[in-house]
Amino acid sequence: MLDLLSSGMLSLWLDMAGARSVGAHAVSVLAWEGGVPGLVVAVDLAGGGASVANRDLPTATAVQEFLNDLKAKGLTEGNQGVWVQAGMLPLVSQQGTTLMPGASLTKIATSLASLETWGANYQFETRFRGTGQIINGVLLGDLVVSGGGDPLFVWEEAIAVGSALNDMGIRRVAGNLVVTGNFRMNDQSDPVTAGELLRQALDGRSWPREVQSIYSKMPRGMKRPQVVVVGSTLAEKFVGSGRLLMTRRSLPLIEILKQMNVHSDNDIAQMLADNLGGAKIVQQQATWAAGVPAAELQLVNGSGLGVENQMSPRAACAMMQAIGRFLQTTPLTIADLFPVSGRDRGTVEHRHIPPYAVVKTGTLDSVIALAGAIPTRDRGLVWFAIINRGTDWDSLRAQQDLFLQKLVQQWGTASTLPLAITPHIDGARPALGAANRSDILLGG
Repeated sequence: MLDLLSSGMLSLWLDMAGARSVGAHAVSVLAWEGGVPGLVVAVDLAGGGASVANRDLPTATAVQEFLNDLKAKGLTEGNQGVWVQAGMLPLVSQQGTTLMPGASLTKIATSLASLETWGANYQFETRFRGTGQIINGVLLGDLVVSGGGDPLFVWEEAIAVGSALNDMGIRRVAGNLVVTGNFRMNDQSDPVTAGELLRQALDGRSWPREVQSIYSKMPRGMKRPQVVVVGSTLAEKFVGSGRLLMTRRSLPLIEILKQMNVHSDNDIAQMLADNLGGAKIVQQQATWAAGVPAAELQLVNGSGLGVENQMSPRAACAMMQAIGRFLQTTPLTIADLFPVSGRDRGTVEHRHIPPYAVVKTGTLDSVIALAGAIPTRDRGLVWFAIINRGTDWDSLRAQQDLFLQKLVQQWGTASTLPLAITPHIDGARPALGAANRSDILLGG
């Protein structure tokens, strides 16, 4: 069967053809409409074995051994998907273009669509307004928080807001705390519940032990806030009155994505997808940007929860590569938004994936998935996606790790880390609660 190759090959073809002036999404549109004639890979799935046209025989052998080991151990149920390519060159495919439940590989699509829409440095804004005068430290009116979709507004962020309000001279709110817009705190989507958490964070004199512990780890110099809200916590669709007191900017999008992917945070992923317009928008943007056929990615949410979220292994690789291409014009790489083996914790902490591999994991009741890139000596950067169907999570993960180890043994360990996967962001130290992201408007 003839299928469209990843947009990496399309991109090269357009460069050589001098057709880059056709626009940023030209490659994606061509792929969406059915591909560019002449740029195809023959993929033979009829026999069930691992193959592509001009396949790399040692790699195909390694894949077949991997599948045989899974079968011998009784670990597999149904289709098993594997796609491996070196740069733009496909090496081997086992059900590589077949739709399968991708689990949290779905977050690759959410990451790609988010970058395409907002850019790596985008910051969500949460605005705070007052509906009355500030006299002797008292806001004579309501404090209105207008959410702007920040998916990582947590205790540290709320503490920073309280400290900034104190810097403005506000110690007491005589009215209510009114929540509007798209505001969540600590993953709580109910506006009143989120507002109550914010209210609690603003007054450091009544913090529970959990918040005190979080505060103790924040940067030195962050003052313990003391803002008492006298009234109730209310949710309103819109509040038109009041003057803007301050704006709290989120972490840059790239850092939010790093936290989402390192910990495979479903709540962050879903909030981003909702902000983008829903799963179908994510699906469309991701397939366009990655240059894969629309039939190879089918999403019902942004997190990957549920077997209804499906993708081909090839699509997972293509989306990872598309993110890498997107970041080429920035100082960042894919290692700045996905877990790096041996460096990050989260979902890869206890795995034995080869060092410096940049990966995304995925887990459902009957799915264990892994996709990413590994640096090698002989093949350069090798991209892979593995989607296994089975319920023995630990054994499947161990076999996946062993398979990648064998590939690195076959091709050799890279002597230097490729620039394309060199990390710059420390995912273990996000600057949550940083004071410099509060923009205080003293003049109202």
